[in-house]
Amino acid sequence: MNFLLLLFYSSQILSMKKKHLFLVATFSFSLLVACNSDSNKETTEETEETTETTSTNSTDPKGIGPYANIELTHPLDETMVATGKQVYELKCSSCHKLDSERVVGPGWKGVTDRRTPEWIMNFIVNVDEMLDKDTASQRMLEECLVRMPNQSLAEADARGVLEFMRKN
Repeated sequence: MNFLLLLFYSSQILSMKKKHLFLVATFSFSLLVACNSDSNKETTEETEETTETTSTNSTDPKGIGPYANIELTHPLDETMVATGKQVYELKCSSCHKLDSERVVGPGWKGVTDRRTPEWIMNFIVNVDEMLDKDTASQRMLEECLVRMPNQSLAEADARGVLEFMRKN
């Protein structure tokens, strides 16, 4: 604090233009120091958290979450498909394409052949824990470099997305 007061008083000696520039520089420096100390703390916390969760990785083909058994419909439930399409267009299409092209996240083509219905549902509704503990999710994160945000979908909406993926 004394340092800032000293800087302030010395700045009064300078001309008005120099004084303005001096204050802007001082404020910027203070902001930079404050931001760096906070970001270092966050980086340390993230490193500790990553160390803790890496040791509990899972390779369960059903993933991690509340879904252990999903009953699929045969034929497809068109009502669920329509719900899933609406959710896809609103919350998913900006990052995921319906073909194999990767945008931010991976394309959805063939996802239901590569993953179990339970894994897909658990990833949709429990994305944070899946990315922290599921090995397959972590490999996707390494490839895509962006964590999927939790979309806070209700079970019916998530189930509709799964049904839409199956139709795709």
